Amino acid sequence: MTLEPLVLLHGASMSARAWDPVRAALEAHHDVLVPTMAGHRGGAAWPDGEPVGVAGIVDDVEARMDAAGMPTAHLVGNSLGGWVALELARRGRARSVVALSPAGGWGSAWDLRRLVWSFRVGAAVAGSARLRAAARRPWLRRLLLARVLERGDRVPTDDVGELFDDLAGCVILHELLDGAAEHGGVAPFPSLPCPVRVAWCGRDRLIPWRRHGVALRERLPGAEFVRLPRVGHVPMWDDPDLVVDAVLGVTAAPRLLETPA
Repeated sequence: MTLEPLVLLHGASMSARAWDPVRAALEAHHDVLVPTMAGHRGGAAWPDGEPVGVAGIVDDVEARMDAAGMPTAHLVGNSLGGWVALELARRGRARSVVALSPAGGWGSAWDLRRLVWSFRVGAAVAGSARLRAAARRPWLRRLLLARVLERGDRVPTDDVGELFDDLAGCVILHELLDGAAEHGGVAPFPSLPCPVRVAWCGRDRLIPWRRHGVALRERLPGAEFVRLPRVGHVPMWDDPDLVVDAVLGVTAAPRLLETPA
């Protein structure tokens, strides 16, 4: 049996490792490609002289899809990866899109500034040896990762260092943040070229629904908006089964999820 292709796209300052909690379950249903995006730790180097921005990341993922023999695929993205998935759909590369708390939907300049500040603080402390040592304790790990995870204590201790290394090793992060305002976020779609589910994380403290999600309703006409309860901005660690259900509900079989208020 030939499995339909599925591409998993991580968030800014992360890597393909972000999908480890759900990868095996999705591979049971799909031919899965999990790239680390350009400019991120483990991904392709950013081309010399090319301006850093979402368009360049989309170009890189397209090239990875071409190399894998995937002219189109189901696309699943978290945060920046959700934005990239939507832009790939705009280019005709998507069979469907599931965007988990996608970036690019800020409602005001202040909302964007708060997001940029959060990333800059995280990047500044990612190399702290004391912070890494503290994060080895589950209760402190939950506190330290509360901005992006509801249950940071569920991240295995051995994986915590990788999360900090990914954040510290994202060489394009500051340029990407600097260019966000100029890009303007996700541009409105006249109509959607494929089924799109926007699944917002119910306890997202990094890009909360009312500040970053509501504006996307008008930009994505006909998209399905659902809520993922009790999970933070990166839900794959908080509740892997919920994320798998949210994805397969689009790519495999329909399921009902709660609509965000």
